[in-house]
Amino acid sequence: MGNGKDGGRAVLRAPVAAQTWRELAYLVVGLPLSTVYFTLAVTGVALGAGLLVTFVGVPVLAGVLAMCRGFGQVERARVRGMLRVPLADPAPVLAAGSGPLAGMGALLKSGSAWRHALYSVIHLPWAVFAFTTALVLWSTGWSMLLYPLWFWVFPAFTDQPGLAVFQNETYVFYLDSPVAIAATAAIGLVLTLATPWVVRALTTADRVLVSGLLGRSRLDDRLSELESDRGAVVDTAAADLRRIERDLHDGAQARLVALAMDLGLAKEKLTEDPQAAARMVDEAHGEVKIALQELRDLARGIHPAVLTDRGLDAALSSVASRCAVPVRVEVDLPARPAAAIEGIAYFTVSELLQNVSKHAGARGASVEVWKSGTRLLIRVADDGRGGADASGGSGLAGLAERLDAVDGVFVVDSPVGEGTVVTAELPWRSTGS
Repeated sequence: MGNGKDGGRAVLRAPVAAQTWRELAYLVVGLPLSTVYFTLAVTGVALGAGLLVTFVGVPVLAGVLAMCRGFGQVERARVRGMLRVPLADPAPVLAAGSGPLAGMGALLKSGSAWRHALYSVIHLPWAVFAFTTALVLWSTGWSMLLYPLWFWVFPAFTDQPGLAVFQNETYVFYLDSPVAIAATAAIGLVLTLATPWVVRALTTADRVLVSGLLGRSRLDDRLSELESDRGAVVDTAAADLRRIERDLHDGAQARLVALAMDLGLAKEKLTEDPQAAARMVDEAHGEVKIALQELRDLARGIHPAVLTDRGLDAALSSVASRCAVPVRVEVDLPARPAAAIEGIAYFTVSELLQNVSKHAGARGASVEVWKSGTRLLIRVADDGRGGADASGGSGLAGLAERLDAVDGVFVVDSPVGEGTVVTAELPWRSTGS
């Protein structure tokens, strides 16, 4: 019931609402601007195309495209200011080299610049239609609505009793009777109330046209996304290299240095105190075993041999066996995915199971991996305390960035007290594809 009242009030307020006046002004101003755009763009493109038989046509066309991009800036500013639409700028035109020739070449090869030129040409017919429709409906509606206030002009200053709406050789129909005046005002009220919605529909078409031709294209968004993903991948790779370097320096390397020193001391004592030397060699043997185990763990963290040799099923079963809680593993894949996808899936499950061991307080967990269409799906669930946070800065956020870099999806469902379910999707790429 309340929605009906709110809708009725919105209809009654529409003719005097600020949004309506902004949209009407947008359409009215659009016609002269489009006339300028059309004239300059068509003249410039025709001139540049005609001069292409000489080198002069190239800079002329490049200049026209740069001018049309300037028109686009004006139109985007109008859309943002008058229609209150947050419209992103297109990607800048980047030249492959330096100098004016590289800049002209970049403009001529820019799809965005040519879309701006296309907008400058095709918008004029629409601007004429929108301008005419909006102005005729607006002026007619208000004139008819207010007719009872100004119809007296005709008998006072002309020989007519009212506005003549029909005339032939024998008959003239004037809007002069009370019924005719009231009917005129009623029709004017309907037009006045309907015009804002017609204007809104016209500006909606303008918004679509501007966002489609002058806004940021899907390709621009995809390039920005890939650049962001590339940065995330580079940062992740650098962090992994620093971790490996730190593990080598603080672990196996330090242990091997100590081992070398111990063996040197044992060598010196070999002739003086053979028993002490034998004890030192025995201790060094134990250190060698520990160092080898650390190197195996480090190699497993880089890329485990079991994953390369036997695939995800065996590798994930190995990871699950080291988890602090019992883990059920189900892998149902028709074939092995590409090595890169297989590696990302392995490390995703490995890190999630580490989180289960350290933070979940769970009694059990499950890992499911299967193929659905062109996607590799991973589901890791536990019955722990829940409340896992995938916001920025957490390990889960790092996993999400890593998957996003390969067009993956990462979803965390972790209500407090009800366990955690993490679902990940990766693009399926077969080995050798």
